[in-house]
Amino acid sequence: MAFALYAKGGKIVLRQVSKYSDGIGEWTGRTVSWLIWVVMAFCVFEVIARRFFNAPHIWAYDVTAMFYAVHFMLLGGYTLLKQGHTSIDILSVRFSMKTQALLQIVTYLIFFFPFMIILFWTGSKYALSSWEIMERTSVGVMYVSPIMKTAVPIAALLLFLQGVSEMIRLVLFVKGDKFDD
Repeated sequence: MAFALYAKGGKIVLRQVSKYSDGIGEWTGRTVSWLIWVVMAFCVFEVIARRFFNAPHIWAYDVTAMFYAVHFMLLGGYTLLKQGHTSIDILSVRFSMKTQALLQIVTYLIFFFPFMIILFWTGSKYALSSWEIMERTSVGVMYVSPIMKTAVPIAALLLFLQGVSEMIRLVLFVKGDKFDD
């Protein structure tokens, strides 16, 4: 798709799509990163309740773990934007930059995009089911499980959008155009 748009003279459109995707990723990352304070507040609350008032809460572990999972999942696209994911490039470092870009395009097409589509589809079904039955955690807390399961397709969508942006950069690089960031 990106090659076809490029062939029709759509470099400007591709750059705009990429910058728009990057903007969504940047905004999401800066916004969602604040969720760590929610997780920390749950932890501090539980420590104070447990240590000072001898009143632990059975739900504290579930809520803390699930909100951290939401935090972690929703920052995947932002991490891709900032090139923060671990990359094992033992073989590819021996190739030219253009060959590396072509290899990345192929892996995005064969592995990344299909996986994100499957994750979005499957995650959406589980999230919808969780909301329909008002699923509870193992200790009976409402809303935590549906929120966490809703984060899965949202995270897949955010990663997909950022993957589109990365793919556009790679295509432009292979075609010999410099992408102005």
